[in-house]
Amino acid sequence: MTPDQIRLVRDSWSAVERSGLPVAALFYTRLFELDPSLRALFKGDLGTQGDRLLAMIKAAVDGLERLDRLLPVVHALGHRHRSYGVRDAHYATVGAALLWTLERGLGSGFGTDVRDAWTAVYGTLAAAMQQGARGERAAPLAAAA
Repeated sequence: MTPDQIRLVRDSWSAVERSGLPVAALFYTRLFELDPSLRALFKGDLGTQGDRLLAMIKAAVDGLERLDRLLPVVHALGHRHRSYGVRDAHYATVGAALLWTLERGLGSGFGTDVRDAWTAVYGTLAAAMQQGARGERAAPLAAAA
């Protein structure tokens, strides 16, 4: 991720937050459209889960300039997600649902540069989560950045 990509992600996330868009509801609706089998992984209230999702995205966006602190947390999150039944293949579906949701929230502000920035950020974070889920040691920071 480049400094410009981090800036684009931060700016676009701020715009989504200000938009009042029901981000979590849109995300989960799209996620379950893409893969209805994923609904079974969510045992609790989706409203509460949505609040957690938004808090996690905000924390990740806020932590992008400190990957040395963010990636170990994300790695551990991946380890926990394995016990929920999350598999490697699910990460692509989650990424697609996230990008779709952001596109809805940003409209014309979701250009190629913003999409590429979010794709880079999500790819970095998803890779760390997948490593954690597989019980692998976290990748060296230089490989993730």
